[in-house]
Amino acid sequence: MAVTVIEIDPPYIKLEQFLKLTGSVDTGGVAKNVIIGGEVTVDGEVCVMRGKKLKGGEKVAFDGQTYLCKVKV
Repeated sequence: MAVTVIEIDPPYIKLEQFLKLTGSVDTGGVAKNVIIGGEVTVDGEVCVMRGKKLKGGEKVAFDGQTYLCKVKV
């Protein structure tokens, strides 16, 4: 499975914003629903916290896609 690297501005991004940034969802409402519905994993574990802070290095998986969150240098 290919991993797509997504760069974020420091210091962090919230999980729901990250899903919108990747284009996985169109709106924050959809992001909220898929996160609360248990459809998103962070580092291999289901995450239902839409405000979870991604600080870089996390692997986020949703809908058959995997993304690596990387902080811009």
